[in-house]
Amino acid sequence: MNQLATDPNQQPHPNADFQAYEEALDYLYSFINFEAKKQDRYMASKLDHSRPRRLLEALDRPHTRYPSLHIAGTKGKGSTAAMCAYTLRAAGYTVGLYTSPHLQDFRERIRILTPDDGDGRIPKPDFVQQINKIRALGEPFADITWFEILTAIAFLHFAEVGVDVAVVEVGLGGRLDATNVITPLVSVITRLSLDHTELLGNTLPEIAYEKGGIIKPGIPAITAHQEPDAQARLVEIAQERGCQLTTVGLDWLYEGGDLHRPSQQQLIIQQNPAPELIPPGTRFALPLGGDHQLENATLALAALQHVHAHFPRLTLPVLQAGLASVKWPGRLDIIHPGSDRTPMLLVDCAHNPDAIHKLREALRHNFTYNQLWLIFGAPADKDVPHMLADLLPLADHTTFTTASHPRSATPEELAALGAELGFAVTAVPDMHTALTTTWQQAQPGDLICVTGSIVVVGDLLNQWESLQSHLLHDSQLKNSQSLETGD
Repeated sequence: MNQLATDPNQQPHPNADFQAYEEALDYLYSFINFEAKKQDRYMASKLDHSRPRRLLEALDRPHTRYPSLHIAGTKGKGSTAAMCAYTLRAAGYTVGLYTSPHLQDFRERIRILTPDDGDGRIPKPDFVQQINKIRALGEPFADITWFEILTAIAFLHFAEVGVDVAVVEVGLGGRLDATNVITPLVSVITRLSLDHTELLGNTLPEIAYEKGGIIKPGIPAITAHQEPDAQARLVEIAQERGCQLTTVGLDWLYEGGDLHRPSQQQLIIQQNPAPELIPPGTRFALPLGGDHQLENATLALAALQHVHAHFPRLTLPVLQAGLASVKWPGRLDIIHPGSDRTPMLLVDCAHNPDAIHKLREALRHNFTYNQLWLIFGAPADKDVPHMLADLLPLADHTTFTTASHPRSATPEELAALGAELGFAVTAVPDMHTALTTTWQQAQPGDLICVTGSIVVVGDLLNQWESLQSHLLHDSQLKNSQSLETGD
């Protein structure tokens, strides 16, 4: 394999960085992509767990040059990772954050957060540089996947910048995931539910076995309180590997405070098995909505307490400031608050029945509105019937759409499922049409909710800047016309 072509005698083109980055992405996407090709199963015959380790050995083991936190789970692992990373950043540390999938920009997956930079996406030239290092190895890694390459890029970037710590989210599963090469300071497993069942198993114990694969011998592990059979499997794994297993919901207890707004709430720690750092009764402001985020925040606090000896600047005031600073867009995210002329616009990346149920509960208890306008799009391989059965009864109007992704269901396929459930729905070809037509019909005091997948939400957010001025102008015009006619 050759490096990306450059001619040292040529003057740099103004778009050279962009072109090199696009070529690097094309190269990356030429490999097996489990996010796009679900027929490639998550199994030992497809995912050789030794291959990522051999790749990183060839790159001089960058993942061993900094301590790390490792986070797996079905729901909430990205939020929990962000909470850990932003809190470590608030303590003054330089933090590598590796998450997936991305919401709007591919470079969101690899970030370095510093006290002066809360975004920190990998620069395009750095991404190209790391791709070139992997291309220069030649072809000793048959059937390598794109996620294995991307993981190596992240670990290389973190090592070269010299992060103080990395917070690493599992891509898929855990046991066979490319990130499982690391030996972290602590392993965290968030709430488990049935998702990716064609890849990870059809029962919670099977899924717990895959997620619990990140638990390392002698390394402390933290888990959300799972369903009994899943919890039993995690306890069994921890015992086999000689690990201390801390359970949020048993060892740590928490509740929500009286500050219960859609996009901001309060976490109160009721019980902490080692309360010297975080005494019972301590309150934390949390800028993420939904009761499930209280559990995710407690998981993050438990993990940070475990690593406190390595990062002594994690004092209680810093923990409080860190959680209050978390940014994790697209999760119960009010991108337009509504006004006397416009509806409220909410986006949420819920993409499986458990996440949709949490969204439903938030819509029922945390939001006030006259009518609910639902815009929904989802991958065809998700449990869409159960998602719709839970959410459609709450909606006054439903529009189905899609996004440009190989796994997306068509609006017509989704509409057929909605009709089978007995609901009158509308199908439109794209997000621009879906939001424009819904916005024109919705009234002030109504709520528009866009959900079903991170791809659909990302599609809207990528268009929101250009759409916003157009929609607000339409609302102003409609309001003026109503005043003129006396309506």
